[in-house]
Amino acid sequence: MVGTPVAGYTIKKEVGEGGTSAVYLAEHPNHGTVALKVLREKLRQDKTAVTRFVREAKYGARVKHPNVVETIEIGQADNGLHFLAIEWAEGEILERYAKQNAPLTRDEVATIVSQIAAGVQAAHDANIVHRDLKPENVMYDPKTRRVKLLDFGIATDTQASSDERLTRAGFFVGTLMYIAPEALSGEIVTAAADQYSLATIAYYLLTRCLPYTAKAPREMFTQLLTMPPIPLRSAGEGDFNFAPELDAVVMRALSRSPTDRYSSVIAFANAFTEAARITPEQPKILDKFKGLLRRNR
Repeated sequence: MVGTPVAGYTIKKEVGEGGTSAVYLAEHPNHGTVALKVLREKLRQDKTAVTRFVREAKYGARVKHPNVVETIEIGQADNGLHFLAIEWAEGEILERYAKQNAPLTRDEVATIVSQIAAGVQAAHDANIVHRDLKPENVMYDPKTRRVKLLDFGIATDTQASSDERLTRAGFFVGTLMYIAPEALSGEIVTAAADQYSLATIAYYLLTRCLPYTAKAPREMFTQLLTMPPIPLRSAGEGDFNFAPELDAVVMRALSRSPTDRYSSVIAFANAFTEAARITPEQPKILDKFKGLLRRNR
């Protein structure tokens, strides 16, 4: 579609794609540079796909916050293609940045977590649960440390009636590595599920590991439902030196029961930021020296 005009937008290049849509860098005479998400042509007659696409656009438009990409226009072109124009956010996908740079410093992680939490809280205040928080759905500019939350494709309205929901009972949606345990039942999740996912993101950015070691979906299901997450300080080879307070904050947000987590995603982010400021205790050189003396007697 490069070079193709869509409702006044001129497509410059493709920047991402999924099973149902593609995302392009596009230019508009009034809106300037935008990210243009276009529903695939083969799904134009698929009522469920169209409904999901339009719902995502409307949910995103309801969330107004500096840490959430702005929705500019929702529409359908003359050729029938459904499109969503959103703010063009500078930076790179957080997943890509983390793969290249994690483990990140506690300070940088706290900055990222606080901004994601602010955007997510704005969604919660609009009665929307994101349900798919993960590094792939976050744009991050390392130069400015600015975060923008993306993709409300599988978000849910907590006030929607059962007739309005597109997810059937008994089925879960989300990304298994970041999903809250309660979501596996297929029931409608609460804002606490987003908090769990954000805590998993924080865990990954701090350690470049995940709270569970499962290698296959079936194993991940079992671990999520029956096992506690690996403590933060024991991640990977277990050579991380985090303050106990930081470990405790992350582990609380990763509690299997939603009621055991923090009261809100902002409460978690605030506790995380405070704990991240605590300098871990370093082993005392004198104690080490005394230990050597005892062993050499």
